[in-house]
Amino acid sequence: MTAADKADLLRSLQNDSVLLLPNAWDAASAAVIAAAGAPAIATTSAGVSWSRGRPDGHGLGRADAIDAVARIAAMVDVPVTADVEGGYDDLTATVTDVIAAGAVGVNLEDSRAAGGPLYPVEEQAARIRQARTAATRAGLPGLVLNARTDVILFGLGDLDEVIARTLAYAEAGADSIFVPGLLDLTALRTLCDASPLPVNAMAMPGGPDVAALTAAGVRRISLGSAVAQAAYTTARQVTLELLGKGTLTSLDGTLDYGELNGLLAP
Repeated sequence: MTAADKADLLRSLQNDSVLLLPNAWDAASAAVIAAAGAPAIATTSAGVSWSRGRPDGHGLGRADAIDAVARIAAMVDVPVTADVEGGYDDLTATVTDVIAAGAVGVNLEDSRAAGGPLYPVEEQAARIRQARTAATRAGLPGLVLNARTDVILFGLGDLDEVIARTLAYAEAGADSIFVPGLLDLTALRTLCDASPLPVNAMAMPGGPDVAALTAAGVRRISLGSAVAQAAYTTARQVTLELLGKGTLTSLDGTLDYGELNGLLAP
C-alpha cells in the first residue's frame, strides 16, 4: 500500500466510521496494538517523551519524534498518524520529515507551550496552511491533518472559542478537529453539529465510553498517553509487590514472551 493509499484509508476511517486509536510510543507497543486489530496507529508525544527520559510538553524535539515515528511506521502495515505537538522549531521541516519517516497523518496543536498560551486563531490557521503546503511539496498532499485545539484542556476559553477555531481550521485545510479535555456529551454534540470536520475526543478513565461518544457524534476517539501510563503503572505495581510481599501476582495475564518476541521478528 502506498503512502497516498494509507492516507486515503486513514481519512475514510474517520469520515465514514468511528476511528478508535490506542496510542503507541515505540515499535513494540505499535506492533502489539496493530496485532490486536487496530486499523491505524497514532503516536503519543507523552509516551515517546517518557521513553526518552524527558517530560511531555514541547520538550521532545523533532529528531527524537521523527526517530520514533520511523521505527513505528517500519514495524506496522497500517496507517500511522504522528503527534508532532506544535511542530517543534520548524513546522515545514517537521511535516517533511514525518512524511519521509512513513507517517500519513499528523496532530498539530495550537498551544505554544504546555499550559498555553495558544497561537491566535489566524496565526494557527496560517500554520495549518503551511503544513498542507509542506505535505504537498513532500509528495503527500492528502496528509491527514488533525488540528488540535487546547482551549478546553488548558482552560483558555469556552465552547464558542472551540467552534470558532474549528471553523477557521477547517477553512485552512484541516481534516479533523481534536479537543482534548472536552468530554461533556452535550458540549460534544453541540460541537459535532457545528463542525464541518470529524471531531476527535480523547477518552479517559471514568469518562464517557465509546458508545456514548459515538452517540454524541464523535468520529475519532484516541487515548493519548493512557496506554503508556498503564504500562508504567504495571512496572510500578510489579516492583512494589516484589519488594513488599515478594509475590508476582501483578504479572498474571501478561503477554507471552514468545508471542511478543514473534511480533518483532523480521
